Amino acid sequence: MNHSLDHLPSAQEVGTYDPPTLASNFTDLHPPLTHRQAMIESQRCLYCFDAPCVEACPSDIDIPSFIRQISENNINGAAETILEANILGGSCARVCPTEILCERSCVRNHDAECQPVLIGLLQRHATDHMQFESHPFKRAANSGRHIAVVGAGPAGLSCAHRLAMLGHQVTIFEAEQKPGGLNEYGIARYKMTDDFARKEVEFLLEIGGIELQYGQRLGDNLSLATLHQQFDSVFLGLGLGASRALGLTGDDAPGLMPAVDYIKTLRQTKDLGSLPVAKRCIVIGAGNTAIDMATQMTRLGATEVTLVYRRGTEAMSATDHEQEIAKANGVRMVTWAQPDEILLDDQGRVAGMRFAKTHDRVGQLTPTGETFDLAADAIFKAIGQGFDSASLTDEAARELARDGERIQVDAFFRTSMPNVYAGGDCVNPGQDLTVQAVQHGKLAAHAIHQALAAKQEAA
Repeated sequence: MNHSLDHLPSAQEVGTYDPPTLASNFTDLHPPLTHRQAMIESQRCLYCFDAPCVEACPSDIDIPSFIRQISENNINGAAETILEANILGGSCARVCPTEILCERSCVRNHDAECQPVLIGLLQRHATDHMQFESHPFKRAANSGRHIAVVGAGPAGLSCAHRLAMLGHQVTIFEAEQKPGGLNEYGIARYKMTDDFARKEVEFLLEIGGIELQYGQRLGDNLSLATLHQQFDSVFLGLGLGASRALGLTGDDAPGLMPAVDYIKTLRQTKDLGSLPVAKRCIVIGAGNTAIDMATQMTRLGATEVTLVYRRGTEAMSATDHEQEIAKANGVRMVTWAQPDEILLDDQGRVAGMRFAKTHDRVGQLTPTGETFDLAADAIFKAIGQGFDSASLTDEAARELARDGERIQVDAFFRTSMPNVYAGGDCVNPGQDLTVQAVQHGKLAAHAIHQALAAKQEAA
C-alpha cells in the first residue's frame, strides 16, 4: 500500500498558517499549573484513606500521598511516590484520560463542587519540577541475569526499568530509530511538547544496566528463537503496529492513508509549515487517534475537517473531553455513517467518500439504504490498530498461543512459551492505554524476577 505523505496535497496549495501561528497551535493543550495554583489545588484533596482515585488508577499510584507531599512543598517526594508506581508518570500525566479514571472517582466530584481535584495536572507539576541530584531509584546488586525486552514503548521501557532496579541486565530491541513507542510517534503534538518523550526516556535510562539497540524488528532481522536461546528471559512489548484496512476498492489510492502514519511524521518534523495539508479532510474513526488527527489538521490549516463514525457519539471510544477538544477546534462530527465507496478523480486520486447511513436495529448496526457523499482531498483512517502478525513469523514465535490476533498471557504475563512474557497493547484484555502498558511492564518485571529467583533457589 502506498502511504507516503508525498501523495497528499502540499502545504503551499492550501496556504497553511504562518510559522508563529503554527507554533502557537501546537503548544501545550492544557497549560501546566503554576506553583501557586498547584499549592491551592493540592489543598483541595481530602487525602482519603481508602481513596477511590487510587482504585481507579491502572498503575496503582498512591495519589493522596503525592498530593499531600505537593501541599507540603515536597516536590521531589511527590515525584518519587509517582515514579515508584509509574516510571512514565510524566507522560501519563499528559496523555492519561484522567477524566474517566482517577478524577471521575474523586470524592470532590459532586454537585456542590462540580470539579474533582485536578490529579493529572498535579502529577505533571510534580514530575515537571522534580530536581534529583541522581536517579531516585538505585539498582540492586547485579543478579548475573540478562533479559531481552522487545519494544521500547511504554510497556517495554517500564519492564526494563523495573528489571534494572531489581539488579538484572537488560537489552531493549527497538524497531524504530528512537525509543518511546506511541509516546514518541503516536500522541498528538500538542499533548507532548518540548521533546518530552525523549527526555523522559533519558531520565529512565539513568538507572543504568539498560542497553538499547535500534533497527531491530522481530520477524525481520530478529528472531524469538535466538532471543529465547541467548537470554534468561524475554519480554515482548510489541504494541499494535498494523493499521486496519477499510476493505474497499481504492484503499491504496493516493490521498488515503492511516492517521498514525501522518501523526508519526507530524511528531518528528521540525518545520510544521513543510507538512502536506489537505484543504478538505475526512477522518474515519471514533477513538483518541481519530480526534488527535482531526484536531491537528484544523490546527495545521485545513479548512474543512469531518470526523465520521458508523455509530452514535455515545459509542465513541474517545472520551467526552476529547470530543469537546475536536469540536472546539472546528471539527465537524458526522455519526451513524459507514464508509461505502472511495470516490476517485480522473487521475485515480481521492476525491471524496460515499457513506451508507446506519442505525441500530435490535442491537445490530444496519444500513438504512440511504447514502451520501462527502468531498475530500485526503482521507485518514483511524479505525484502530491491529496486531502485526509479521512479528511472530519465525518458527518459535509461531508457536505462541494467541488470544484472537493478540498474544495470550496468564495473570503473570507469561506466554505459552517458557521464560517468554508479554504485555501492553499486544495482549488481551486491555484498554490500550499508556498507563496500563506501563503497569503490565512493571508487573511482568516482578514476575520475571520471581521466576528467576525461584529457579536459582531450586538450583
